[in-house]
Amino acid sequence: MREVAILGAEMTKFGIYDKTNVELFSEAGLGAIEKSNIEPDKIEALFFGNCMGDFEEGQLHMASFAHSAIGLKKSAPALRFESACATATVAIRNAALLVGAGVYDIVLAGGSERANAMGTPLATRTFAMASHALYETPLGITFPGVFGMATHMYSEKYNIPLDELKRHMAEVAVKNHFHGVNNPKAHLRKEITVEKVLSGMMVADPLQLLDCCPFSDGSAAVVIADAKTAKDLIKKPVYIAGMGQAASGPLYYQKDITRVKSREISIKKAYKEAGITPSDIDVCELHDCFTIAEIFALEGFGFYEFGKGYDAATKGETRFGGKVVVNPSGGLKSKGHPIGATGAAQVTEIAEQLREESGPRQVEGAKIGLVDTLGGDFGTVCNIILRR
Repeated sequence: MREVAILGAEMTKFGIYDKTNVELFSEAGLGAIEKSNIEPDKIEALFFGNCMGDFEEGQLHMASFAHSAIGLKKSAPALRFESACATATVAIRNAALLVGAGVYDIVLAGGSERANAMGTPLATRTFAMASHALYETPLGITFPGVFGMATHMYSEKYNIPLDELKRHMAEVAVKNHFHGVNNPKAHLRKEITVEKVLSGMMVADPLQLLDCCPFSDGSAAVVIADAKTAKDLIKKPVYIAGMGQAASGPLYYQKDITRVKSREISIKKAYKEAGITPSDIDVCELHDCFTIAEIFALEGFGFYEFGKGYDAATKGETRFGGKVVVNPSGGLKSKGHPIGATGAAQVTEIAEQLREESGPRQVEGAKIGLVDTLGGDFGTVCNIILRR
């Protein structure tokens, strides 16, 4: 396998848009291509992620239309990927695997989503379609509900009083909003307090409104190339050191949802391929769709023992200057979560961090970064480790 690198990486501002998914992806894709010092006709394939385009704007088969809008050559195939919230990360991983295998030399990968076009009731319903339609959806399962149940299970399993756990979860939200203030492309650029989190509207007990990430619109894209080509094109290529992906199946199959087994399998693969241990990670963009999800991820990575990561944010260990900086972009909680684009935005943030291009949110001395994206109710996890 050839060594693979990230060339250009770009994301739109996350928020609420009237633009179509193809228009949004064209903005991000052309930005990534420009930063790669190439023309669109040098792209040999497009791997495009989108989850809900049919509900959002009555449009499927977007990869082909994005291909045309960006001006890729006709011989370059265009493929659509869908893996719930892990969609763009899975697209990037597959692109990297094919570049590494020598099938392509340069690939554009990423994704786009317009969740706000659906409105909250329909968006909630369609997001729940990534749960099991036979065994879970008819019972009223939604993602806030799943993570709410997981919070109760974690509290009981590790004998942490629920009120105490909720306060530590609120610190996760406060930390990510604090980071997101310095990200001009974040959806929710405002600081919050623990008291504001704890006084918010209940969404799915014990998760309150500010424990949950927002519905967001946006797009992100990266250009992937073999290392030799990357070195010829740009001054600071960022290399893909390791990758992993795993699946967990429906909830009844998983049993204990306080431990995301798909993540444990995926991250082990990524660490092994990269030849590193958890202590080598300097900066991490993880899937904080809900505040409890960040705690689960910290433990799944091996940053903390299971049942011991719940107070990391409270102790300041995941802020700038802490043990490992987690979600300097603001994470899904502040940056936002356009599901088909999220993974590519995470890769963009880590690539910029390793190139020392992150301005006031720069993690000093960052050399190795981790991307973690979770799809569905723990059903898919994809991890990518990047290095300078």
